Amino acid sequence: MKDFDKKVVAITGAAHGIGRAITLGFADAGADLAIFDIDGEALEQTAEDARALGAKVHTMQGDFIDLDTIVAAFSGAVEALGPVDVLVNNLGQTAREATTPFSEAKHDTLDFVLDISLRAAVHCTREVVASMKDRKAGRIISISSDSAFNGDLGCVDYAAAKSGVLGFMRGLAREIGPYGMTANAVCPGPTNTRAMQRIPRDSFERARDAVPMKQICEPEDIANAVLFLASDKARYITGQALLVNGGRVFH
Repeated sequence: MKDFDKKVVAITGAAHGIGRAITLGFADAGADLAIFDIDGEALEQTAEDARALGAKVHTMQGDFIDLDTIVAAFSGAVEALGPVDVLVNNLGQTAREATTPFSEAKHDTLDFVLDISLRAAVHCTREVVASMKDRKAGRIISISSDSAFNGDLGCVDYAAAKSGVLGFMRGLAREIGPYGMTANAVCPGPTNTRAMQRIPRDSFERARDAVPMKQICEPEDIANAVLFLASDKARYITGQALLVNGGRVFH
């Protein structure tokens, strides 16, 4: 039997990069999958690849800044697959092209980064946690960032949001621990995703060289950490932040 056979795993931001790697990792481990993303075409490709590994997959395209979309997504997932056993809150991004010094940042840009990188995780978790408590079982894993510890230049809003994810996981871990549930965060360093591939080559090389291992993290490295924290092998680990960053930041 595979580690996640008959388990229902919900993953946000599943179409690309880290979310895609997490999806395929759980698919290979036997899970049934509810996957969500704003990019519908790429989401369906990820779903197709997961099905090729034997997974049953439910998809929904939508913008998870919108609360009604979040509620509908999880309602549809439960109807299609049953109650969620593992939630992976993977949504989050920097301001990217709109990145500026904080003193010059536009308020709507700040709101977007905070909403997609923190608020969405809170509301998605709210949609599954009551059912998990009733069943006295569940794993909640949120993708934070080592920027929460390092405070990278140009990412004040992102560092704030991802620090919020850590506080959210710690508080939640205390509340749900008596029910046999866990809540943890995985904190990637610079990772070889589309966003990283789009930056100038010299910036990419500086990011790589700042890592003691002199390598950029691969999405599969993050997926491996997530699958571990979701497994029975991590049953006594909760409220923790696992940095997967090649030693760029120590905690």
